[in-house]
Amino acid sequence: MARSKPGIIDCDVHPYPKSKDEIKAYLEQPWKDRYNGSGRGFYGNPVHGERLDSSPPGGGPGGSDPDFLREQHIDKYGIDHCILMPRAFCNLLPDPDFGTAVAAAYNEWLAATWLGEYNRDGVFKGSITIAHQDPSAAAAEIDRWAGHPHFVQVMTDSGARAPFGQRQYYPIYAACERHGLPFAIHPGTDGMGINVQPTPGYPTHYIEWHTCLSLSFQAHLVSLLTEGVFERFPGLKIVLVEGGVAWLPALMWRLDAEYKALRFEVPWLKKRPSEYLRDHVRITSQPLERPDQDKFLLHTLEAMDAEHILMFSSDYPHWDFDSPQFAFPKLPEELHRRIFSGNARELYGL
Repeated sequence: MARSKPGIIDCDVHPYPKSKDEIKAYLEQPWKDRYNGSGRGFYGNPVHGERLDSSPPGGGPGGSDPDFLREQHIDKYGIDHCILMPRAFCNLLPDPDFGTAVAAAYNEWLAATWLGEYNRDGVFKGSITIAHQDPSAAAAEIDRWAGHPHFVQVMTDSGARAPFGQRQYYPIYAACERHGLPFAIHPGTDGMGINVQPTPGYPTHYIEWHTCLSLSFQAHLVSLLTEGVFERFPGLKIVLVEGGVAWLPALMWRLDAEYKALRFEVPWLKKRPSEYLRDHVRITSQPLERPDQDKFLLHTLEAMDAEHILMFSSDYPHWDFDSPQFAFPKLPEELHRRIFSGNARELYGL
C-alpha cells in the first residue's frame, strides 16, 4: 500500500554472512587460508551480543536472513531504507594488505547479496568498507565501488592509531569528496589489534569499554575540526554512527571556548568549530541516552541542532537495539520528520 508520508530511514542496520565461508569465497590466496572470520576479541558482550529474537527460523546469526529482517524490522516499523553497516573488523589487522583484502571481500559479498540478489525493491543501501591502515588502497577501493547504485557511503571503524583529522587520511577524504560519498565512523576495534585504546589503559569489563566508546568519537571529531579537514575538503560529510549523542553539545561548548583563546594556533579555521557541524557532520541516534526526565533529552536535542544533524538508527540486530516506537519521547512533528527521515534523505539522496 502507498504510504501517506515517507517511511523511516534506519541509518545503522548490520547484515551478517551466514558463515565465514561466504567471505572466504571472495578472498584470494594467501588471504583465503589466513581468514578465520571476524570479531572484536576480548571486548565482547558477556551475556548476549544480539537480540534474543533475532536468530532466523532457518538458523544462522541475527541479521543473516534478509527475509526475516524484512518481516521483523522493515515491515513492522514501516522502514523505507536500511543503511547497511557490515562488520568486517578489518581495521585491527597489523598487515595492511590483509586488511585491504578483507575489506574488498566484504564489499564484493555485500554487492552480490544484500545489494544485489536480496535487494529486489532497493530498500537496502550499502556502505563501502575500507581498511584505513593503507589510505591509498582505501581510496582505490572507494573509486572501485563509487558508481554502484546502492552504495551510499564509506565506512570504517573508530579504532585507529591516530585521530582522523591527521593528514595521512587525506586520500580517503579526497576520494569521498570526489564521489560525493559521506564518510561514516562506527565503533568496534578500539584498543584491539594495532589500534589505540581511547581510555588511559584498558578497561576491565565490557560495560566499562562499551560506555566509553564515545570517547574515541569525541577525539576524532575534535581532530577533524581543528586540523581543518572541512576547509581542505569543503564537500566532505562525516557520519558518527553508534557513538552516542548527548556528549555533543558539551564538547562543542568546550571546543568553542578553547578556540576563543587559541584560534591563532589553527588559523585555517574560518569560523567557530561548532559552526561546521550543520554543513559537514551527521550523527545517528543509537544508543540514545535517556535521562529519567524526557525534558532533559529534549533540551539536549535542541542544543545539538538535532533538527539538522541527527538521524535515526536502530542498531538491528544487536542487544541494545532502539525501537523506532520507543527510542524517543514524543517529538514535535517537524523534528520527528527530520530525525526519522528528512536528514538521511538529504544526506544520501534518497
